[in-house]
Amino acid sequence: MQQKLTEGKLLHNGKLAQAGYSTKTLRRYERSQIKGHKWKIKEWDYYIITDGKRAVALTVADNSYMSLISASYLDFEQPCFKTTSEIKFFSFGKLKLPSCPECGDIRYDSKRVKISFIKENDRRVLNCNFKNFWDKSDFKCSFVLTDFPQDQMTIAIPFNKPHAFYYNTKINCMRAEGYCIVKGERYDFDCSASLGTLDWGRGIWTYKNTWYWSSLQTRLDDGRTFGFNLGYGFGDTAAATENMLFIDGIAHKLDKVKFNIPTDGKLRDDFMSVWTIEDNEGRLKLTFEPIVDRKDITDIGIIASKQHQVFGKFSGSVILDDGRELKISNKLGFAEKVFNKW
Repeated sequence: MQQKLTEGKLLHNGKLAQAGYSTKTLRRYERSQIKGHKWKIKEWDYYIITDGKRAVALTVADNSYMSLISASYLDFEQPCFKTTSEIKFFSFGKLKLPSCPECGDIRYDSKRVKISFIKENDRRVLNCNFKNFWDKSDFKCSFVLTDFPQDQMTIAIPFNKPHAFYYNTKINCMRAEGYCIVKGERYDFDCSASLGTLDWGRGIWTYKNTWYWSSLQTRLDDGRTFGFNLGYGFGDTAAATENMLFIDGIAHKLDKVKFNIPTDGKLRDDFMSVWTIEDNEGRLKLTFEPIVDRKDITDIGIIASKQHQVFGKFSGSVILDDGRELKISNKLGFAEKVFNKW
């Protein structure tokens, strides 16, 4: 059974008051109410904008003992990517990230990077200037997100450790318009083809974990928007999972999913071969053909991160809540596997 969140406090005596999912923001995150170890608090806002040919991703994260400001550019026609980050240590909440996905602005300004996520009543404005981003050239982007969907994916789930929890919202398929400048070349993202997704995460995490996440945002041939959020490994999902389909901003809830990542002759993940993704109720049958693996590997002993965010084309079928079948073919999205010791 999938348990729905109700209105109320997110935490009670430092522990998650209720586990479940919702399609609206019903509970507010307050960093001051956390009673777990301050080194384990993880907070981030991550945006990705795609038009089917290119993508830009922007991250502002405060992971307590370190902060991360990151920008990524991906080209799917001549497959390549570049990610550049600025890391500073011992932030412990100094970035003052907002307590809900709909409230508060983010501004960060250093000698190398200036980034802002500004929320207005009817739009979100994203700007980034990153010096020495790629081959000594600077990166710049500016986007406006509008047409916020009626439904979103919000989940509150515990981990198997005292005070550990994950509170997360994904807002899929916002209309996007803007541009980026990479290596002196300007690329425009037209609102007729471009969409944006927000990944908003807050919580106390366990030290060692592996998660799987997949996201898609696209327009169908009839003009409707379609997207999904699929994932697991983020905590104890006995009460609810984060798996949802979105058609024209309306959520359709799935139960559990599984990513079938092929392996090579040495039983290692073969991320660039064709994956399949399925659910436990026969409502999701997808194949995923990779184009580019945006990988980022860091290992310094007690801290490690092995990220494979693979972008490619999804094809297959999904069953909506009312039993209708929807087929998709060669729609751009991503699927990832991430291992962290953090």
